[in-house]
Amino acid sequence: MSIEVSNESGMDVGEEDLISVARFAIARMDVHPAAELSMVLVDSPTMADLHMRWMDLPGPTDVMSFPMDELEPGGRPDAPEPGPSMLGDIVLCPSFAADQAEKAGHSLAHELALLTVHGVLHLLGYDHAEPDEEKEMFGLQNSLLEEWYESLRRSEREAAAAERDSRLLGKTGFTSPGGESTR
Repeated sequence: MSIEVSNESGMDVGEEDLISVARFAIARMDVHPAAELSMVLVDSPTMADLHMRWMDLPGPTDVMSFPMDELEPGGRPDAPEPGPSMLGDIVLCPSFAADQAEKAGHSLAHELALLTVHGVLHLLGYDHAEPDEEKEMFGLQNSLLEEWYESLRRSEREAAAAERDSRLLGKTGFTSPGGESTR
């Protein structure tokens, strides 16, 4: 899976986390593993321009998604196996997101992770224009975000356990099945 991030926002953000959460959401949504995604982080004036140009709405917004390839579930029975595709672009505005994060009482990193998942879902055809669509999309968004956080916590626990085991084996010595000591 190829995910490119271009930070033109002038703000320092955790690009690795954005890639991680996007990759997680795309994989969980069973998108082809060779899919491609582009993420662009912009400043408020740039986002306001995009918002007006594409949505005919004034002022900046937090996230916009621009799907590239038409994704059709199932497809025709005689069609070749689906291959990798360019999902599209997600445009994030970290300065706008920072204000939202402050109002919501959580970190900018969390807000950007949430908006990244939101953008991925839009690229995959989800919307929230109608109440039932909103319920489905936001439920899925929250579930994916919580699963991602749990996967990070699990990785941290596993890394800590491996480090602890490594220290213990290094202190006590270890005899391999062949009878060789590791000390």
